[in-house]
Formats: sequence, structure tokens, C-alpha cells
Amino acid sequence: MSELTPSLLLLQMVTGVALGAVYALLAIGLSLIFGMLTVVNFAHGAFFMVGAFLGVYFLGLTGNFWLSLVVAPLITGVIGLLAERFLVRPLYGRGIDYPLLLTFGLSYVLIDVVRAIFGIEGLPSSTPAALRGAVNLGFGHFPLYRLFLIGATALVVLALWLFLEKTRYGLIIRAGSRDAEIVRVLGVDITKVWWLVFGLGTAIAGLSGVLAAPTRAVNPEMGIPVLAESFVVTVVGGMGSLPGAVVAGVLVGVVFSMTALLAPEFAEMSIFVLMALVLLVRPQGFFGKAGALG
Repeated sequence: MSELTPSLLLLQMVTGVALGAVYALLAIGLSLIFGMLTVVNFAHGAFFMVGAFLGVYFLGLTGNFWLSLVVAPLITGVIGLLAERFLVRPLYGRGIDYPLLLTFGLSYVLIDVVRAIFGIEGLPSSTPAALRGAVNLGFGHFPLYRLFLIGATALVVLALWLFLEKTRYGLIIRAGSRDAEIVRVLGVDITKVWWLVFGLGTAIAGLSGVLAAPTRAVNPEMGIPVLAESFVVTVVGGMGSLPGAVVAGVLVGVVFSMTALLAPEFAEMSIFVLMALVLLVRPQGFFGKAGALG
């Protein structure tokens, strides 16, 4: 324990915030879809994986990280739009189990498609040249890319908040998450709103995959553990709550990172212990309005 200096603890905490940024983005996409459609999207980890593969592929094809950062989430979002229109939409009104099982199966279909296209070993990934190196934070040097990851997540969260809170379409989404029937009576095509929200949620999952790719192995199974972790964040923050997704994402990232430093063998387990403790005290999660955008 004598080696645990304040500088090391601070650096590890910032590392946890960077990890939590990825968790937060994933949980935001899950919360959007659940909050509006009441669909538990078990294909969310697969969409994360698809975004990572597309990001690495377009980066290798064009050499332009910024282009891949835009194109990969858009393509992932289009796949999500198609999945909602032709697979998920026919199951509305049949109970929560039907879309859950369908998206669970869809995740394995996406994994097999990626295996067929890119191979079972995945693609090599690396940090973009412009974002390599480290920054002196005063208490130690920290990778520039991980700071970019934190900043990019903050920008996405701000943009999404402005969209939901300050635009007419955002008002429709928030109203629809609370009472879809009233919105329909007012003349709004709620199915189109659901369609676009599902596409936006999957695009955010794809974006988180692109951003996470330089920090982890890009392979067809990479979305499976991430799915479990993102559900932990969503449950801790409160199902359907966007503020909860952000707060819980950062908290889970910090808990994982600090446990990995102090007791590495318990790192994976620590986030599930955190979830259990939160649910014991507050079963609905921190911001607990299930089915609402919070």
C-alpha cells in the first residue's frame, strides 16, 4: 500500500472517468430506446461492436479518423432504423419479452455477419496519430486520447440534452415517453418517432464503439461483456433516465478502475456488487423513473 501515492490514485481515477465515458454513452443509447419504446435492446452491445468495426475499417480505408467518427455511427444508425422498421415494430404491443428475445437473436446475427466479413480474429486498431501522446495534468501524465474520449462524451451529452430540452422534436420525444397515446391523439405519428429514436440510440452505440476501438481489442465478441456492463450502468442510473446514465456511467468506470488498482482480481465483480448495493437501497436506481427520459 505504500506505493499508492496521491498522484497514482488521481491518475487512476481519471482513467476511471474515461472508461465511464464509454459506459455512459452506451447507457444513454439504451435509456433512449427503453425510455421511449420500452424495449430492452439486447442487441445494443452488437451495435457497439459494429460501430467499432466500421470505425476501424473506414480509418484504414481513408486514413481519416474524423471521417470514420461520423460515417461509422451513421451507418450503424441506419442498420438500427432497418432493424426497428422490419423486426422490432411488428412486435409492439405483444409484451416486453418479444422484442427482448428478438434483439437477443439479432445480436448473434450481427456477430456472425461481422465474422463472415472481417474474420473471427477481428481487426487491429490503434490510436489516431493526431491524438497520440500524453498531457501533464499536474499530478502526472495522462494519455491524450483518453482525455479526448472524456471531452467527446461531454459534447455528445450536451448536444443530446439541448436536442431533447430545447427543440420541438425533443419535446415530442419526452412527451411520448410518458404518454404515447396522448401524443398520437394530438396528430403526431408516434411510430415515426419511435423509429427515429431507435436509430438515434443505435447510432450512439456505434459512436461509443468507434471511440472505444483504440482502447480495446476489436473482435466480433467485444460487445458481449460491454452489454452486461452497460445494463449495470442503466440499472444503477435508473431505467430510462439520461442523467442517471451519465452519473452511473462515470461511477461504474471509477469503481472498476480503482478496484483494478487495489484488488485486480475483484475488478470485474466490483461493478455488479455496486449494482446490488444500489438496488438494495434504491431499487429504481439513482434517478429511478422507469419508462421516462428523466
